[in-house]
Amino acid sequence: MKWEKVTQEFYQNLKFDADGLLPAVIQEAETGEVLMLAYMNPESLEKTLETAQTWFYSRSRQELWHKGETSGHFQDVEGIYYDCDGDTLLLKVRQTGEACHEGYHSCFFRELDESGKTKIVSDRPVNLAVVLAEVFKVIKQRQKDRPEGSYTSYLFNEGQDKILKKVGEEAAETIIASKNKDQAEVSYEMSDLFYHCLVLLAHHDLTPEDIARELNKRR
Repeated sequence: MKWEKVTQEFYQNLKFDADGLLPAVIQEAETGEVLMLAYMNPESLEKTLETAQTWFYSRSRQELWHKGETSGHFQDVEGIYYDCDGDTLLLKVRQTGEACHEGYHSCFFRELDESGKTKIVSDRPVNLAVVLAEVFKVIKQRQKDRPEGSYTSYLFNEGQDKILKKVGEEAAETIIASKNKDQAEVSYEMSDLFYHCLVLLAHHDLTPEDIARELNKRR
């Protein structure tokens, strides 16, 4: 998305600090994962709007920088938001590669554990919404390309009855695992159930976000 024409109202609603900067939170559009925090001045914001890729202002180097220019890990901007006070930006992006210069997908890879110590989490924190979104992305690609040897392709090729049969089988196996009071078995079987439910969503041209919206209405 490119913003060829931006009204003055947009800029007037923003409150740059004394140094002419705004903090910008960068979030993965598809999963909601927070990737990084950087700063923008009016010029970097304008270039972001013009190119639909993130540009920031480096406080240490005192110059503009284009995210991904040296690494190739560009951020394609899907949406730009600002908060109620107009002093913070939120950019939803599609991240190519990793956002963090240390090789992690997100810059927020350090966690304060229960003992008060800092630990390095694996490539990224395990977040169910993030994982489901990534698995669903692969499922949709398989639905489109139907590669040979793919179990997901097989399900789509067989059609709705086969998908429904697998959902029923995995639900039954989850019930049995629960009756057996085996936590590892419940986790394993429920993971299979989640996967087949995602395939069923794709079959009906629905997404996990549709489920999230429905559940949100019930809260």
